[in-house]
Amino acid sequence: MYGRIHDKMALYSSSATCINVWNSTGVMEVKEERKNLNEVEEQHHHSITDEKPLVLSQKTIKNKKTYICPQCGKSFAGKSRLERHIRIHTGEKPFTCFVCAKSFACKERLDRHVKIHTGEKPFICEWCGKRLACKTRLKRHVITHTGKKPYACLHCERSFTTNTNLQRHVKLHTGERPHTCQECGKSFIRKEKLRFHMTIHTGERPYSCEQCGKSFRHINGLKDHQLSHAAERSFNCDQCGKDFITASALKRHLRVHSGEKPFLCSLCGKSFARVDCFKRHQEVHSGVKDHVCYECGKAFITSDQLKQHQRIHTGEKPYKCSLCGKSFAQSPHLKAHERSHTTESHLVISDQIIY
Repeated sequence: MYGRIHDKMALYSSSATCINVWNSTGVMEVKEERKNLNEVEEQHHHSITDEKPLVLSQKTIKNKKTYICPQCGKSFAGKSRLERHIRIHTGEKPFTCFVCAKSFACKERLDRHVKIHTGEKPFICEWCGKRLACKTRLKRHVITHTGKKPYACLHCERSFTTNTNLQRHVKLHTGERPHTCQECGKSFIRKEKLRFHMTIHTGERPYSCEQCGKSFRHINGLKDHQLSHAAERSFNCDQCGKDFITASALKRHLRVHSGEKPFLCSLCGKSFARVDCFKRHQEVHSGVKDHVCYECGKAFITSDQLKQHQRIHTGEKPYKCSLCGKSFAQSPHLKAHERSHTTESHLVISDQIIY
């Protein structure tokens, strides 16, 4: 398997080298030949299927030609951009990865994907030196240093680092849920949530733990589970001696001692030590119960509330008492239980003093 992948990588690398040494005349000839071939294939396809070719609407505004999508009315400055957009409606994905056979609607996404296999990360962050596979990811990463959120919601005061996140948020205000389950008719704002929901109908649990074989419907469930196997906790707090599995977990913990709360809510002024707590808090302002339990249909404002609720269905009790071994579904329940041990300890001491 790995030998075949390496052979394909070598082939891709050599092909890329060949492309780089082509002169501009050669490139133009290949482009012209490809264009002619595509036209012949398209004509052949229509002659076989008896389909009428999709007519691309055009209109001229101030001597600039604009191409209109006949499906949704969206306009584009170039014909190639319209053709790429139309694949959203047709579902066509003509660009296939030669390593894993995954397909994409446009070549740019294929090129980004191939870097997963090659390990190539040519874009470097000037702030921290982190390397990334594509320019878009670098731009998103840099925002974590600058804190800039240029995409503002017109319905509320929230702003976002990317336009994609903004468009996803706007659907909370409009009530738009474009992704519908064909099995039960349930609709979702995000395609990922529909995909996750579908595992209820299929019974699929694609994420398996290599250590114990337990499987999960979502990658986050597997990640949380894998922490339970981590025997080594190599990151130690010099303030209280507590150990952590990762450096980022230790960094978050240190804010408990320093009192630092760098994440500020622009709506109410409340600040938070952790970004995940900050994000959950922002969902409270929206008041939208967008996190739905796929077992019983109950909805929650935050993903954390949903996660706690779902343990009722799964029976999962991840919080274990180190003194007696009793397990609990929620952290507050464990803390309350641990206080009972403290009370018992005091009673024993009192008995020793009295008698």
